[in-house]
Amino acid sequence: MTPLSPDEWQALSLSLRVALLSIAASLPFALGLAWLLSRTRFPGRFLVEALLFLPLTLPPVVTGYALLVVFGTQGWAGAWLAEHGIVFAFRWTGAVLAAAVMGFPLLVLSIRVAFDNVDRRLEQAAETLGAGAWRRFATVVVPLASRGIIAGCVLAFARAFGEFGATISFVSNIPGETRTLPIAIYELMTTPGGEPGVQRLTLVSLAVAFAATLVAAVLGGAAWGRRRDD
Repeated sequence: MTPLSPDEWQALSLSLRVALLSIAASLPFALGLAWLLSRTRFPGRFLVEALLFLPLTLPPVVTGYALLVVFGTQGWAGAWLAEHGIVFAFRWTGAVLAAAVMGFPLLVLSIRVAFDNVDRRLEQAAETLGAGAWRRFATVVVPLASRGIIAGCVLAFARAFGEFGATISFVSNIPGETRTLPIAIYELMTTPGGEPGVQRLTLVSLAVAFAATLVAAVLGGAAWGRRRDD
């Protein structure tokens, strides 16, 4: 097996950057939504949950097309953003947005489960000591749910790293700009003599995916085991 070519390294580095930035961008929103779903009951809750998991049930290409309609330069949100110098369509920033949308449900679900397993009595004790809602969240809930939060980040990272359908339909395949690792694999599959590159990048994808799921399983298992011990 020969080393990765410069183009393959470029696709790998772009995928890593896109996946990491997608987690960084979506984590604050995921924490807020997971907290809302874990701690409150409100009208339309089931509608919110249905919309949350829509990217997991829709064909990814449909999600990418929806992003293009909304955030394309002619879209109702994209046109306004373009006037202010922010463009997503056919840019690497659009790949980050697509990856964030596709990984968001997994991130929220993992964090919500972690929040559900935090002992409410500890929050009540902190409240009796005068801690406000934000302080209880930052000093009690988040530390106790940290393993689940990290596991969710790892799972969402793996999903974002392997994202293909929504990305290619939203930002296309532009070398050095939007050609992520999955898109590079697809391109090599349709290129004569590209099989060695497909094999190399497939092994890289397997390594990243296995490492991510292993870390998530260890962290998630430890969190559940700690909760049962309590």
